[in-house]
Amino acid sequence: MPHTVFIDGAAGTTGLEIVERLAPRSEFELIVLDDEQRKCASARRDAFHAADFAVLCLPDDAAREAVAMAEGSKVRIIDASTAHRVADGWTYGFPEVVGREAVAAANRVSNPGCYPTGFLGLIAPLVRAGVLPADWPYTVNAVSGYSGGGKALIQRFEDDPDIAFRTYGLALGHKHVGEMQTYAALAHPPLFAPSVIPAHRGMVVEVPLPLSAMPMAGSPEVLRLALVEYYSGSKIVTVHDEPQDELLLRRSMQPSDRLDLWVFGAADGSQARLVARLDNLGKGASGAAVQNLNLMAGLDETAGLSL
Repeated sequence: MPHTVFIDGAAGTTGLEIVERLAPRSEFELIVLDDEQRKCASARRDAFHAADFAVLCLPDDAAREAVAMAEGSKVRIIDASTAHRVADGWTYGFPEVVGREAVAAANRVSNPGCYPTGFLGLIAPLVRAGVLPADWPYTVNAVSGYSGGGKALIQRFEDDPDIAFRTYGLALGHKHVGEMQTYAALAHPPLFAPSVIPAHRGMVVEVPLPLSAMPMAGSPEVLRLALVEYYSGSKIVTVHDEPQDELLLRRSMQPSDRLDLWVFGAADGSQARLVARLDNLGKGASGAAVQNLNLMAGLDETAGLSL
């Protein structure tokens, strides 16, 4: 029998893309609520109690309320909000970082943020391998397509084509910083500088490294080889080694559930730029949720993904 799945918030950007990935698949049967039922607490509660799995594509407070609605049911939950990413009792849904077995066995999984996916995909393995220090004050520079900001930001960019660049989080303490620090096991919160560009989807996350000033840091090639070893055999994460002078994000980017990583180093080894490129709606959101759902359902983790 197929696994029943309820997507709470299926009308939002992330929810729509999850539906698109799951609808053609025979392994899953979607529990669908119409427009009126989606606003009805009792209909949602019934859906949670009827489902094998639920995916929450909701604002943080609404996600917490949804979890309370599901109490007493057998449903296993994936939360795509930020509400539970560092909460007790929740497994962080980045299988490459926390382990596929941990995600597969979990009843409560918190989907990673899109920016942290790029940062952690680069930094967590290198700190774990001892080729980057855990007590360095890391900086994260990143740009994303505007779809990551939800309906309001999408509307703002589409209504005002004159916007060329938006940087934000200028008060610091962005809500993604906690998961970056926690799951990279860092002594200090990274300094996070996020920005938005006038493209619907796509993201580049960069961590600049002054290697000559960093205690116990490996050379750029040592860092690259450590990532190659860590992601060996992965169908989702690719560590590139081809020389490049530039990386591009294109407005025409198609949906992708890949995570592509690079290590660029100075000729003398004194500096490096770690770079991740991903689809903020793919591996940064919907694709990650489907990957986690596959693992929790005992299926091939790449089933239904665009790779």
